[in-house]
Amino acid sequence: MATTPAVPERRTYLYLDIITAFFVAVLLISNTVSVKPVRLWFFTYDGGTILFPLSYIFGDILTEVYGYARSRRVIWLGFGAAALMAAVYLLVGRLPAAADWPFSVDYQNILGLTPRIVVASLLAFFSGEFSNSFVLAKMKIVTRGRWLWTRTIGSTLVGELVDTVLFVAIAFVGAPGYPVRLLTAIVISNYVFKVGVEVLFTPATYAIVGFLKRREQEDFYDHRTSFNPFKFSTRTAGARQGGIL
Repeated sequence: MATTPAVPERRTYLYLDIITAFFVAVLLISNTVSVKPVRLWFFTYDGGTILFPLSYIFGDILTEVYGYARSRRVIWLGFGAAALMAAVYLLVGRLPAAADWPFSVDYQNILGLTPRIVVASLLAFFSGEFSNSFVLAKMKIVTRGRWLWTRTIGSTLVGELVDTVLFVAIAFVGAPGYPVRLLTAIVISNYVFKVGVEVLFTPATYAIVGFLKRREQEDFYDHRTSFNPFKFSTRTAGARQGGIL
């Protein structure tokens, strides 16, 4: 009599959904408030720069604890949410306003995203987050799980560089009022700030990662994980999970 092959048991995590929710929230909020330039110390940033670096910290935590495949799924959720948000902003901006509503111009000024900005934001996020997760996952194997700070900061150095350069290049190169000198200053100031936030939050990252590894009983190593960013499955057959398998 034929038997049905056993199906591997899926892990249920206590905090993965919470981290996912915060990751997506940070992404959407930072994109929305980016329309306002703010002055901090000697630098001028878009408003989203204050919050956006936290998405990379969440990305580090996801990859370090749960592995690249689950982090990849969360990144795609964030990408989809950001794309939906941008599409709705554009659609509503093009729909005729009610005759007695006097704020159409204000809406366009604040939320009326241009297609170029939308493309720049989505491509930069996609490329930067996947670069960050890839570097961290590979460094974890090389360092055998030691020296977490080298992975969180090292991956951010790569991911934020990709993100910042791509966004500025796609959104502003060739646009009136954005000479090369200004664009270079924007890239440098944003990059330094974002990496600085990662460094300052290193103690908090250590505490959160340690807490999650203990509570989730998970410390994933991506030995046999497919790093194809377009693969949606979280299955990682043969990957070793520290302290679990």
